[in-house]
Amino acid sequence: MPALNYKHLHYFWMVAKSGSIARASEQLHLTPQTISGQLTLFEEMQGETLFRKQGRNLELTEAGRLVLSYAEDIFALGRELEEVLHHRPTARTVQLRVGVSDAVPKTVAYQLLEPAMTLPQTLRINCREGKLELLLAELAMHKLDVVLSDSPMPVTANVRGYSHLLAESGISFFATRDLRASLSSTFPALLDGAPFLLPGEDAALRGRLLQWLDQQQLHPKITGEFDDSALMSAFGQAGAGVFAAPTVIVDRVIRQYDVELIGQTQAIQEQFYAISVQRKLTHPAVLAISQAAQQNWVQPFSPEK
Repeated sequence: MPALNYKHLHYFWMVAKSGSIARASEQLHLTPQTISGQLTLFEEMQGETLFRKQGRNLELTEAGRLVLSYAEDIFALGRELEEVLHHRPTARTVQLRVGVSDAVPKTVAYQLLEPAMTLPQTLRINCREGKLELLLAELAMHKLDVVLSDSPMPVTANVRGYSHLLAESGISFFATRDLRASLSSTFPALLDGAPFLLPGEDAALRGRLLQWLDQQQLHPKITGEFDDSALMSAFGQAGAGVFAAPTVIVDRVIRQYDVELIGQTQAIQEQFYAISVQRKLTHPAVLAISQAAQQNWVQPFSPEK
């Protein structure tokens, strides 16, 4: 049996992912005729039909789906090898291109990234913030080394990647002094009827908060919903409502926004992930982030009253 031609396999992989020879040829900067001819030769050498026509697009046959599954693993390993070789410690500046989901509090993002600054190598961090799906698209195109998120990669994402749990934290609730003085009762009962700022629909914390409030039979008055956690905290600082943040950053939230801690719970856990295209983290800065998060995230916590 002839040896596998990896150039042909790469052409097949690109056509399978893009859904047509025309789109694959644009990405590969080759003519459609060249791609078509190489695919035909690949099918002949393998003795299998890998595509069938489906309108203007191509659809994988059963054999094609099998080949694609192996191709995904082969090229993923190739990317991992490139990353390992590229990020071996050297005397040169190490660059970390990190995407931060806008659902992750800015203070948490800094606290997670801070250990990377202690590397012996000179580090240059390039941070991009945005919606998780847009950041994952950039990760897939190798424009980012890692994405920090408050949730693992969605199963519906059309991206091959791996979610690495960095840390977990309980939740604390904050309010201005004036707002706290206007709330009767003790925590958590004081949340019933209180003005409340809710994370946006993209935030994993939103559903957990609503479920916990329902379980506690608490019905706060939702006065705002925010995709950006920093904006929500700014509204909280202005007295627009009670807001929640991870317990691990409680001291920083109090100092930065001049608010009071009004209660905490471990019943709600917020999680933070590093999402990469690698099964195993290899970038030295990302490894430093992961190791420090798992070792040092000790949470100040007061039991619920």
